[in-house]
Parts: sequence; C-alpha cells; structure tokens
Amino acid sequence: MYKKWSTSDKNFSQVAADFTGVRILRQDPTENLFSFICSSNNNIARISGMVERMCEKYGERLCELDGKQYFSFPSVDKLAGKTVEQELRNLGFGYRAKFINQTAKRIVEKQDKNWLETLRLLPYEEAHAELIKLPGVGAKVADCVCLMSLDKHSAIPVDTHVWQIARRDYLPKLPQTKSLTDKVYREIGDFFRNLYGDYAGWAHSVLFSADLQKFNKLKTVKKARKQTSTESVPKKKVKKS
Repeated sequence: MYKKWSTSDKNFSQVAADFTGVRILRQDPTENLFSFICSSNNNIARISGMVERMCEKYGERLCELDGKQYFSFPSVDKLAGKTVEQELRNLGFGYRAKFINQTAKRIVEKQDKNWLETLRLLPYEEAHAELIKLPGVGAKVADCVCLMSLDKHSAIPVDTHVWQIARRDYLPKLPQTKSLTDKVYREIGDFFRNLYGDYAGWAHSVLFSADLQKFNKLKTVKKARKQTSTESVPKKKVKKS
C-alpha cells in the first residue's frame, strides 16, 4: 500500500521515507464511540483519565495486577442509567456527560444491543449518517468510529490538524475560515479519497501520525543513524598512476 500511495502522492513518498507505518485498530464500536464522545475539546491525557474513571464506575472488575485494578468497558445499558449524567458530571466529564447518557439511551431505544455492529453491513455514507444522529456525535467522531470500528477504510476523520496538513501540503486554496465548515470538511475528505482510493483512511492516518510533534524525535534519530552510517563507511583510496 505504501508503494501505491507513494506513486500517486509525492508528499506521501517523502513522509514514508521517515515514518514506516501505524496500526489501525478494529476496536469495539461501543468503546470507540463513547471514548470519542469524551474527546470533544479535550487532550489525550484527559480523555484517557475520563475513560478510566468511566470503566471504574460502570464496568465489571476484571483483575488486579501489580496493585492496580482493571475494569471492562461499560455496557450501553449501564451508561443509559437515570443517574449516569449527574454522576459523570461529578467525575469531571462536564457537558460530555449529557451526550454520553443521551447517546446510550438512544441506542437502548433501538432494542438491538448489536445495533452499532450492524452498521458494518451498511455502505460508508449510510453508516456515517446513522452515527451523526446520535447526541454529541459530529462528522469527525462518526468518521473515527467508521474507520476504526466499522471497517469503513475510506473514512477520513478531519480535525484542525488534518485541516492544516491539507492546506499546507495539498489544498492551499482552501478558504481561511475561523472554523472547519461542513463544506470544507467534505472537500478535504473527498480529496484524500480520490487520491488514495479504498484505503484512504489508512493513508490519512499515516500523514496525521507522522505530523505529530511527539514523533519528530523518531525522524531525528533515524536521520542521525543514517548520517552516522554514511560517515562510518571507509573511503576507498585512489591509487595514482
């Protein structure tokens, strides 16, 4: 796939030289959906803390290892409880508490505990449309769930980071709006789908990850090793005739 994407995109070929790949999870849809609802206007450390507290509060105890207890992810039924919203607010979830509780209730009302899994059987556009009907689920969260849980490999989650990558490296004529509009969101997604094909979401994930600041050290180390390797090769002496 790297070879195919590099052939159709010179920028990707340059990224691929320093960034050898990422793993795309096929995560449980319930865990993925509610975790991404927690991600709204949040950072990774706080999201991880919220998910952990949610599991401790509503999940089943699994085991204890090195003095730490581990819990399962809560069921939709548990998250749909009457007291859940206020309890989550007390745990620091803020406005996300309402979305988690309301989304859980909406899924329970469908009277199909496997409803999220059934979205795997729908085309991408239909599955995406069903997800954004849920409280607190916008286009990006829906695309994250589609890509990482519902086998929709062409889904392109577009956040401000991906928006910046698109404007900087691919679509400089994108309008400089203060916020990411629905029209721009769709334009970026369609561009990458046309560029990379059926597995565009995987290629997009490589570009996204490679551009993160925390991976810059990997690029520096790799370049340093390459430079050291080049310098250590002994130069051949040329005999004068």
